[in-house]
Amino acid sequence: MNPIASTFMLAGAALALIASLGLLKFETSYARFHSAGKASPISFFLVAIGVGIELGVAAGVQLFIAAIALAITLPSSTHLLFRAVHRTRDDESAENRDSA
Repeated sequence: MNPIASTFMLAGAALALIASLGLLKFETSYARFHSAGKASPISFFLVAIGVGIELGVAAGVQLFIAAIALAITLPSSTHLLFRAVHRTRDDESAENRDSA
C-alpha cells in the first residue's frame, strides 16, 4: 500500500472520528449538525484522495464525481435539516407554552 494514500485515508478517518465525538459531546441539535456538516465532506475528500491514489485514475475519476455531487448537495441538505429541527423545536415550545 502506498504510504501517501495511507496517510490521506488515515487523516480522513481521524477527522471523521473527531466529528463523531462532536456528535456525542454537543448538546444542541444545531451544534451536532455543525460538527457533522463541516467534517464529513472534508473527511470524505481526504479518504477519496487516498483511495484514488491507491486504485488509479479510473477510480479517482469516479470518486471525483462523487465528491462533486457531495459538495453540491451537502449545503442544501444540511440547511433543510436545520430548518426541520428549527420548525420542530418552535412547534414543541409553542405547545409547551399553550399547555402551561
